[in-house]
Amino acid sequence: MSSTGGGWAQLRQQARSLETQTETLFHTYSQYASMTNIPPQPTEEEQRTESQLHEILEKRTTLLSQLTRLLDSSADLSSSSLKQNNLTRHREILREHNAQLNSLKSSINHARDKANLLGSVRNDIESYRASNPEAEEGDYMLDERARIDRSHGVIDNVLAQAYAVNENFGFQRETLGNIERRMRGAVGMVPGINSLMQRIGNKKRRDGIILGSFIAFCFLMLLYFW
Repeated sequence: MSSTGGGWAQLRQQARSLETQTETLFHTYSQYASMTNIPPQPTEEEQRTESQLHEILEKRTTLLSQLTRLLDSSADLSSSSLKQNNLTRHREILREHNAQLNSLKSSINHARDKANLLGSVRNDIESYRASNPEAEEGDYMLDERARIDRSHGVIDNVLAQAYAVNENFGFQRETLGNIERRMRGAVGMVPGINSLMQRIGNKKRRDGIILGSFIAFCFLMLLYFW
């Protein structure tokens, strides 16, 4: 029984170690699926990483088979439930890693096929242009026409802004002209206001003289009758 327990612990330790190695290799292998310029053919490092992943997954499958046989032959019923849970968890992780490997391989192949297709299309275009100089000249003229159209668009935008600024200046000139005309009208009314104020001042002085004369007359009459 003790030898069985020791064998189980040793095999489980190997399984966990291989699971850690698998995660490390997945980190390296997944970089090929995210490359922007993937090589047209698998590199030696890519092939070596993929091969190592397959070998580790096969080793883990063999280890799980050994763990299953040990669990079936174990007479220790007290720990069989815990061992069964551990074995189930290792199987789930192995199944997930197999699916992840297949998904990464599919992504890498898809990216490589796409890159090869684009490269083939570019080569066909270059070959067609090389054998048909007129077509290349036509493409050049189309590119020039597109650049000229973009330049015209920029010029139209600048002219539209200039027209808007000119219109704004015209409105400001009209506003200033109205203000100037009103100021001139107010200045033209100032002499009339001055004449009116002068007449009012003369009337006040005349009234003052009359009032002074009346007071003097009353004073003299008072002295006469006193």
